[in-house]
Amino acid sequence: MMTKIALVTGASRGLGKDMALEIAKKGLDVVLTYNSNKDEADKVVAAIHSMGRRAAALQLEVGDTKSFDSFLKGVDVILKEWGVDKFDYLVNNAGVGATVPMEQVTEDLFDNLMNIHYKGVYFLTQKSLSMMNDGGGVIFISSGTTRFCVPGYSVYSSLKGAVETLCKYVAKEYGVRGIRSNIVAPGPIETDFNGAAIRNNQEMKTRLAGMTPLGRVGNADDVGSVVAFLCTDDAKWVNAQRIEVSGGISI
Repeated sequence: MMTKIALVTGASRGLGKDMALEIAKKGLDVVLTYNSNKDEADKVVAAIHSMGRRAAALQLEVGDTKSFDSFLKGVDVILKEWGVDKFDYLVNNAGVGATVPMEQVTEDLFDNLMNIHYKGVYFLTQKSLSMMNDGGGVIFISSGTTRFCVPGYSVYSSLKGAVETLCKYVAKEYGVRGIRSNIVAPGPIETDFNGAAIRNNQEMKTRLAGMTPLGRVGNADDVGSVVAFLCTDDAKWVNAQRIEVSGGISI
């Protein structure tokens, strides 16, 4: 039986790093991307190698759709080195944070976030699907803020809402190939995302923990295992679903 392969974007740190490691623990090989921090990405590759799995890192600016063809050629080179020509799972994780009140949003900010969080996700998924094996899956990373509102997230959360709709269309149009499509929507997570906004602000951290029945904010390792589950046959009948991993915040 062939080893399954996952492509995880934005996996040099934070949630993406934990996703890549948890996917490897499930016995998959991993191609991961980084934007600027090659050294950190290489450490994730080394950690996966230490588990006895194959891994490789490629640079990707997910907001630059014109770079996707050359990026996917790089993926193809890695796959051929591994003796295959297709991969099985795409995890659309890469992103940036921005907490900006609506009255301060500029078109440049809007366009940058749209390119990263929607346009890039759309076309990377479109182009990747032709390189994926039947019976695989796509996992989109969304946000708890498509269910509850956080001031300053009007652009970010709206784009994540668009991704949640896109997820359903991938499930509908590619189901004939046995490809599943699902959303994982984290709640507040203590990582360096968005300038480590939660980690560096004890008042915010305490307030968010108090809004959560489990009494804390999330950690990176709260999310990766759920994504990894979706990259296995254990999740073979989970399709077109939004799985919120938020500890039940604002329930």
